[in-house]
Amino acid sequence: MTEAVSKTKSKRGIISSLLVLASVVLLVAIYYSPVWWVALTAPNYPKEAFPDGVRINFHMNGVFNGCKKVNKAELQESEALDCVHEMDTINHYVGMYPIAAGGVIERAFSPFLVSFLAVMLLGFMCTRPKLRLAIVAIGFSAIAVWMSMAWWGKDGLNYQNAGYIYALVTSMDQDTEKEGGSIALADVRKAGTKSLKKLKNSLAGKEIEDDDENESATTASASTEKPKANSPKLENIAHLRSIFDADQAKHSEAERQKWNGSLRQMMSWHYQKNLGRYFNNPAEIKPMVKTMGMVADIVYFGIIAAMLLLIYGVWKGIKPLYWLMVFVPMALPLFFVIEYSGWLYWYGHTLNQMGAFTVKPFMPTVFGLGKVAQFTTHSYPAIGFFMMLVMSVMLALAALIRRKYLKENAKEND
Repeated sequence: MTEAVSKTKSKRGIISSLLVLASVVLLVAIYYSPVWWVALTAPNYPKEAFPDGVRINFHMNGVFNGCKKVNKAELQESEALDCVHEMDTINHYVGMYPIAAGGVIERAFSPFLVSFLAVMLLGFMCTRPKLRLAIVAIGFSAIAVWMSMAWWGKDGLNYQNAGYIYALVTSMDQDTEKEGGSIALADVRKAGTKSLKKLKNSLAGKEIEDDDENESATTASASTEKPKANSPKLENIAHLRSIFDADQAKHSEAERQKWNGSLRQMMSWHYQKNLGRYFNNPAEIKPMVKTMGMVADIVYFGIIAAMLLLIYGVWKGIKPLYWLMVFVPMALPLFFVIEYSGWLYWYGHTLNQMGAFTVKPFMPTVFGLGKVAQFTTHSYPAIGFFMMLVMSVMLALAALIRRKYLKENAKEND
């Protein structure tokens, strides 16, 4: 009887560990997958040219183009339309800030937060207290060093993931000339004329013909090549530096910043440039940038404090902190929806008065279909969110199995 009970307990322990390990693998896959997508459709964006509408994909580390290159007999494209830029252009006419101005802290810290969750799960998976302490202590220490080097260190961007850097570059390329990185507002206005015409006609209930399909391609062909480096990631960092240096050259010597390549410097500067892309109002933008920088520093120290707390909890065997290591990753879908909804609220309730049209503050569609003038908004979860849900279910099962396993162990020891 004792041997049978022991085998059952062993199987439960193995099943629980496998579920947690599979969740860690899923967590990594989630990071590199689109979690949510949003698309705008309208009569003046025909299906032939926009099969999925003006679509963007939200990832943990950035917002990426969701439009695909169209190859049909009646329409040939050399490259896919940049729908992040297209949506920004549409939105800014009603005073909305660019998409890259949202979730700046979350995106900057995303690789460290995901790694944090992974170490928590590995610690929860381990049943041996001393080994668990070693896992969380070594894992959290490595994350703290990595995060500190990226956030504060010289050339800290080198320690960020390539997707995040790519998203920074593509958002800057929407309003910069690649040679020297100077801000080309005239080109932005020219590229936006077509979208403004579409929006005005849409608000009036009219349809217009797409009579200037080659405008984006012409603008793109005028750009020069990016600075060359040893890899696409380093090339993109070099390109960001060229834009940064050119921008700083326009400021007085007292206000000018020297490039250090830290994630902290890039996040603040990039946030400032995106806020001012269409609405260049320094008196309004500078306080927002200062506040965002302060909050980012608080988040940095908050992550360090959370890691120290969990290490202490594992060392002292504090049960609530042990269960926290599985409950927090389990709640990831809920955290994402809250975060996503919060930023949508910010976009709809922080409208700049310099917009071409005056609209009342509104809540953009979080899930499902929404309607604004002739535009229909589609907002739905992508594969990454469904993987989050699967991960949550697996972790819930692992937690229940582990709870039963610990209860039986406690009875035997009494």
